[in-house]
Amino acid sequence: MGFLDVLFGRSKPVKPDLDQLFGLPSAAITLQAAVGFTPTGAGSVCFAAIEGGAFAQVQQEVRALLGADFERGDAPVEFSRDTYGYSWLLSRRDPGDLTSLVNDLHAVNTALQDSGFGPQLLCSLVTFHDAELRSLALVYLYKRGTFYPFAPLPGDRRDNPLELQVKAVIKDDLQIEKDLTRWFPLWGAPGL
Repeated sequence: MGFLDVLFGRSKPVKPDLDQLFGLPSAAITLQAAVGFTPTGAGSVCFAAIEGGAFAQVQQEVRALLGADFERGDAPVEFSRDTYGYSWLLSRRDPGDLTSLVNDLHAVNTALQDSGFGPQLLCSLVTFHDAELRSLALVYLYKRGTFYPFAPLPGDRRDNPLELQVKAVIKDDLQIEKDLTRWFPLWGAPGL
């Protein structure tokens, strides 16, 4: 980092550590024991739009990577675009098999990164719910290498007390994003 970087408050970007995703199963156990939230079996990867043939190629590679059987029409992943133009990949697994879901998310992130699309990766999330069917996501920020909880409420509101409670509960399992202004809402995220 140079003198001008220090002067203008710029910092060196954090190198993504996708292996941190493997901390999610232990965080899920802690989360269930402390506040009663269990995995739903859904997880998503969000990335900036990739246009044309490159996007089609990525879809085909990811489906092959995750073992989609095109003859049966079995695709363990769904692709979509949100109103902001971001692309989403949604993977669904048995709720009791969080490890397989995390492996899917890790494989997709790694494949995109290795194909040169690392700069387009934004975040990954795994969703949870409690007995009252309240939703919660643990979000991994690709460019920060950190996690944060997101608890949406109806009407595009957030359950901030729950998010802070979850932060305190899982702080020993996952690297939590300290800058709360980076805890972005993910309204309408696939799987949430």
